[in-house]
Amino acid sequence: MIAGYNTISMGTGRKEFSPKKPRPDLEDYFKEAGQGVLKQIGGAQNVDEAVIGNFIGARFNRQGNMAGFVPYIDEGLRYKPATRVEGACGTGALALVSGIKSVLAETADVVLVLGIEVQNTVKAIYGADILAAAGWAKERKEGHAYFFPGKFSDRSKAYAAQFDKEKTRSAMAKWFENAIDNARTCPTAQEYHNTTKDLIACGMNAPNPKGFVDSLNIFDCSKVSDGASAIAVVSEEGLKRCGFAKKDAIEIIGFGQAEEDITKPPVDPTVLSTTKEAVRQALASAGITKDQIGTVECHDCFTIAGIMATEAIGFAEHGKGTDFVLAGNTARNGKVPFNTTGGLIGWGHPTGATGVHQAVTIWEQLTNKAGDSQITIHPDRPYGLSINMGGDDKTLVSIVYKKAE
Repeated sequence: MIAGYNTISMGTGRKEFSPKKPRPDLEDYFKEAGQGVLKQIGGAQNVDEAVIGNFIGARFNRQGNMAGFVPYIDEGLRYKPATRVEGACGTGALALVSGIKSVLAETADVVLVLGIEVQNTVKAIYGADILAAAGWAKERKEGHAYFFPGKFSDRSKAYAAQFDKEKTRSAMAKWFENAIDNARTCPTAQEYHNTTKDLIACGMNAPNPKGFVDSLNIFDCSKVSDGASAIAVVSEEGLKRCGFAKKDAIEIIGFGQAEEDITKPPVDPTVLSTTKEAVRQALASAGITKDQIGTVECHDCFTIAGIMATEAIGFAEHGKGTDFVLAGNTARNGKVPFNTTGGLIGWGHPTGATGVHQAVTIWEQLTNKAGDSQITIHPDRPYGLSINMGGDDKTLVSIVYKKAE
């Protein structure tokens, strides 16, 4: 992968955001992100095909046929193959895997992968109803008004009941603090302008079941976001065509993809079992262990999901993810820095773009292009890992990366 590009993750938290003022639309994000990659790789003539990741623009924007925007990015992309993929909040990584498979199948040497979502088109409660399509539609009527916050509130409640309620709340607050601290280092992050002094106090706010959900407060949740991320997936021949040196690329070492039955509740709400399986596949495919991972981009749609991801990867035993986080292991100066530009809670969650943003972040980190967000990648832990989740641990993609040599 080469030539990553992120637009600003736009939404509440950005100084320039106002629900009463015009904001960029789908086509604006397509053009900015797509051109951001093309300018780095020598232009549209070097692209063989494109993959677009978009979850639900047909409802947020009344727009389908997203692949049709590829030639809008640049006339040089006219008549080139393009497809659009969808897998709820795991859409971005599915787009990446689609591009990877095209390169492995030798049907393309350069694939432009772009993830995009524009969600600030409706009020939050209506947006929550739209996003509920990531779950089982027949369950919607019995679900919480805020459907997915309700789902992960149930997970948080079960986790706290089985282990330690106060420690769980403290670890969720710590996760929030880490997310905002990291977002403050990244100019495109939705929470880049956040100046709150006592982030832990925010995270420790008691949930208000009458106003929201039982076991999450608003700081435990990723925000409504607009934005796009793009990157090029290339073969070695494509790398040469684009004029990139290997030192400026990351190599895909392995990946895992797992699916769970959308009609069934989790067997154990305190375990992200599909995440665990996708990570297992990815590490086995790469031929590495968790102890060789230097940084992780995980799908922290809610703080509890981040904590449980540390257990799904194997960094902490079941029920000990809280200890792992509270010990500072996931902080940017910790043992295994997580979500170094803020993750879904700090950087933002434009759903179709999230998996691509994760790859861009790891590309930046492993090639020393992360600016103020840069962390130290230790020689004995040279790998990056991403985890992109669709629905309530239903559609999972995990990818292992390493700086190309």
